[in-house]
Amino acid sequence: MELFSRSWRALRTAVAGLPDADFTQRSGCSGWLVRDLVCHLVIDAQDVLITLVTPADTEPTVDAVTYWKLVEPPTGEDPLDALIPRLAAAYGEPRWLKFHLDDVGSAAGRAAELADPAARVGTRDEVLTVGDYLSAYVVEWTLHHLDLIAHLPTAAEPPAETLTAARASLEKIAGTAFPAALSDKDALLIGTGRRTPTDAEKAVLGELAAELPFVLG
Repeated sequence: MELFSRSWRALRTAVAGLPDADFTQRSGCSGWLVRDLVCHLVIDAQDVLITLVTPADTEPTVDAVTYWKLVEPPTGEDPLDALIPRLAAAYGEPRWLKFHLDDVGSAAGRAAELADPAARVGTRDEVLTVGDYLSAYVVEWTLHHLDLIAHLPTAAEPPAETLTAARASLEKIAGTAFPAALSDKDALLIGTGRRTPTDAEKAVLGELAAELPFVLG
């Protein structure tokens, strides 16, 4: 739960420190600007709040690893993906997006800190403990932090410990380990298809290169 708080706080802090001009820059999410990604984070924060107040009384069906499924790369045809840019544009000035993320995001962070890790909650037609749910979201926050700063070289990077945790989770989800020669950041970017490996990195990856990317859904 500490890693959830740390990764979420770092991501919100990074957004809060962006100058207005950065909101119209490309993000690491294909087809989305930074403002679109921030709008998506608002919805993510709402999802966290909704899940934490949706108790379940049945046995868990997934854990922090099996919560994620490996899916096909997005095609851009998902209606929600198309809706996000329109919602983001409707905010107008970046300060309103920042305000909404800070408002809802802070509430989600407080709710996570107050929640019982052993309690069971329901989301996406699955049941899991609060601890597992929040652990799963460390991957979400860390990958989206990398998306946020993909084309913003001066923006703050995710904390090292959350990069390490997200890499470990991705390796468990994919059922394979990335070569130790790859940094946590590069393993996450290359492993999820956010960056194409160089020829040297392909050589290091070996047969694993043919299995990439591992897209989470």
